[in-house]
Amino acid sequence: MDHEWALAELRSFIQMTSLRQPSSTGGVVFLGDFATPVAPTSEIIAAAQIVEKILDRVLPRWRTEVPDDGKERWARHRQAAIRAVAELERQEEVAERLGDNAPTISAGGMHPWAWEAARSLWQSGHYREAVRAAAVKINAETQNKVSRRDVAETDLFKQAYSDDDPQPGKSRLRPEGDDGGKTARSVRRGIAAYAEGCFAAIRNPASHDALEEAPEQTALEQLAALSVLARWIDGSSVESAQPQ
Repeated sequence: MDHEWALAELRSFIQMTSLRQPSSTGGVVFLGDFATPVAPTSEIIAAAQIVEKILDRVLPRWRTEVPDDGKERWARHRQAAIRAVAELERQEEVAERLGDNAPTISAGGMHPWAWEAARSLWQSGHYREAVRAAAVKINAETQNKVSRRDVAETDLFKQAYSDDDPQPGKSRLRPEGDDGGKTARSVRRGIAAYAEGCFAAIRNPASHDALEEAPEQTALEQLAALSVLARWIDGSSVESAQPQ
């Protein structure tokens, strides 16, 4: 993320949504709270389109965690923008002062098959469903890549990364840099085994134990595991049987 650009957009939005009272002119005196944003509504709406994307990246749960007083249309957006500015400006200081300056996982930096499928559910706090949606998306994209609908999940990956030559209707996936050698065959087996583990230990529990919400950190690590699988698949080339 370009922090300076994001900060500039957030600060501009905060200024645009500042409230001002109408001036008492022409003998008209306003009693009560008639404050309105300093910028025209059309400009605020246009700015909000970009600011919301920044907030989704900096404060993924701002829509549910930042309170809305129900009075001013842009109150939640403005408060979230103020918080996001503080987060961007002082995140390094906070990490250092609190004694935990370890690397962090950015969900927005994960493979799109994982994060885009999970985004809306994640932002509403449905972590288990978000993980399940990511797994479903990865399975579907793999089916699309090898043009198959007759197999799915574990069997799909085993066949896609099989060492066997492609057959009619059974294309193979070959990882980036695959030269057909011993190491390449090992990588194929590893991806297939990894995929089986992801679907057996991550996707299946997420589907069958839906009543128990997953802790956010656990779900984030599972989403990262699925992102690794998605990158391998997306980076693989397709080998199809030559027409006779």
